[in-house]
Amino acid sequence: MTASVLDGWVREDFTAAGITHGWYRRGEGPAVIVIHELPGITPRVTAFADEVVAAGMTVAMPELVGTAGEAPSRGALARSLARVCISREFSTWATGQTSPVVAWLRALGRSLHLECGGPGVGAVGMCFSGGFALAMMVDDTMVAPVLSQPSLPLPIGSRRSADLGLSADDRVVVAQRAADGCSVLALRYRDDRAVGTRFDTLRDLLGDAVEAVELDSRRSSDHSVLTEQRDDAAVTRVIEFLRGRLGVA
Repeated sequence: MTASVLDGWVREDFTAAGITHGWYRRGEGPAVIVIHELPGITPRVTAFADEVVAAGMTVAMPELVGTAGEAPSRGALARSLARVCISREFSTWATGQTSPVVAWLRALGRSLHLECGGPGVGAVGMCFSGGFALAMMVDDTMVAPVLSQPSLPLPIGSRRSADLGLSADDRVVVAQRAADGCSVLALRYRDDRAVGTRFDTLRDLLGDAVEAVELDSRRSSDHSVLTEQRDDAAVTRVIEFLRGRLGVA
């Protein structure tokens, strides 16, 4: 762990649904769960989370894979990707399934809502965790889901490329919550192949409830909207969305 990167963050453990992970917390106000991308809680993931804290919210950063504070590298990416591919917590390949780790995230959200108050909680998923924020909508406590470059299941083949990482039952509940007024914010670079055709599926499922921010790619490698290939306007929109949905003055 790089102390300077996570200075001011408090690490705790949380157990639910037979799963235990560490998580980092900071801030005051309604809770937002910032779920890191690969390879883990990098300095730029933490920098984004610090901006959410500064905007008046409590932030929880689960440590699902990787080493917190470690900068991205090919080695770190390979280790984290291997972990995601072999762990039963993540539905890396299967279609029509909700990753088991989402049950843990939902429980963390419920716990934080009881503690922090407000109209509910928010979540920002990125890359492999992008779809987790959508799946968390099964709980009524999730009122501000943000999907940044959702990339699971891995987009190999047309079915996986279109899949949102939801079980059939969860898909019905998510669609109903959207129809009842729960808005969803989704972001991606247009040429990002890792996202596949999921934005088309999102529109079909959620209709006008999804706000899709689709950015022109500057480079073929553009992927991480909020961190490594950060778009400042997109970050601003995410924070506005979270503050609005969570009632932060």
